[in-house]
Amino acid sequence: MAIHDDTGDDLDPTERAIVDVVKAFVDKDVKPVVRELEHSNTYPETVIDQMKELGLFGLAIPPPWNDGRVSSLCYVLATEQIARGWMSLAGVLGGHSVVCKLILEFGTDEQKDHYLPKLATGEIRAAMALTEPGGGSDLQGMRTTAKRSDDSYVINGAKMWITNARHAGLLALLCKTDPDAIPAHSGISILLLEACSGYTVGRDLPKLGYKGVESCEVSFDDVRVPASALLGTREGEGFRQMMRGLEFGRIQVAARALGVALAALEDSLRYAQERYAFGKPIWQHQSVGNYLAEMATKLAAARQLTLYAARRYDGGYRCDLEASMAKLFASESAAQITLDAMRIHGSQGYSAEFDIERYFRDSPLMIIGEGTNEIQRNIISRQLVHRNAINSIERS
Repeated sequence: MAIHDDTGDDLDPTERAIVDVVKAFVDKDVKPVVRELEHSNTYPETVIDQMKELGLFGLAIPPPWNDGRVSSLCYVLATEQIARGWMSLAGVLGGHSVVCKLILEFGTDEQKDHYLPKLATGEIRAAMALTEPGGGSDLQGMRTTAKRSDDSYVINGAKMWITNARHAGLLALLCKTDPDAIPAHSGISILLLEACSGYTVGRDLPKLGYKGVESCEVSFDDVRVPASALLGTREGEGFRQMMRGLEFGRIQVAARALGVALAALEDSLRYAQERYAFGKPIWQHQSVGNYLAEMATKLAAARQLTLYAARRYDGGYRCDLEASMAKLFASESAAQITLDAMRIHGSQGYSAEFDIERYFRDSPLMIIGEGTNEIQRNIISRQLVHRNAINSIERS
């Protein structure tokens, strides 16, 4: 059983073919250029154009707006392959796909018809604007406001760490339409802002990893947008909508972690067979062999947790518990696997001439992104208690 091909029976032939095409694309067109693009922090325009041609931006969008929608299971495996080549490319798809899901589930018919066909082809790409300079994971404490003025909203505030901010044609902005609402989440809405809306994209934030794709400051100074920019038909639904969107987003982040971990394991397996020390390949030394065994076991477990969350999502179930578990375990596993890969490679793992150091720099993002792992633990414990209480009531 190949380490990247243990789920083939779960996909129909069309979806299996899609994953195979993505894998071939990564091997042929991404891996040969990623090191140079990543080290120079160059936006991968050509590679992203190829992703458009393959239909990757529409994987989360169904008919009638797109012909290429796949199951979340297939989406996870395709994302894993993309991240195996370069995690930054999977990041471009992450926020984009969450916004697609938000519009698909909560948008008006007009919003769906207007945006989804263009999002499916990648003609426009979407980004999420959640985090604020002083807010971090406390989304309910945000300060960005959108005040209703006749048939418009007037937006003021700032957001941070907005992936793909310069290249996004559509921004899903989480903001307060009622700053005085109690509880606070009941005053939060999502506005869909087109790139021409008048917001300002500031500096690109310097990062340890996740190179090539920009993460920016975005500011709003009396930015006026039509009232039709409100996602759906009612104010105050934004927090609930985004929490549902983040279920899918966290599954996607877990899939990114799988891809980085898979790349690190593949490189380590290859190197451990080629590198000799004390007269034999280093994998035959127990310390290195044990590293490989632990890495493969963590990866397999993380993949099954992620696929389970994807199945729950496809079944229409609430899956914040499962998505948080997958994101938590997969990201922590990826961080450990990339560190162990560096140990196996020794000084060459620390060298910028090898890919291991990139995996090592990229892996912490999944621990932090889409809600820190500390937040995920809070969600998991809260849901465990909540579901246990429901089960107790049902048994009584």
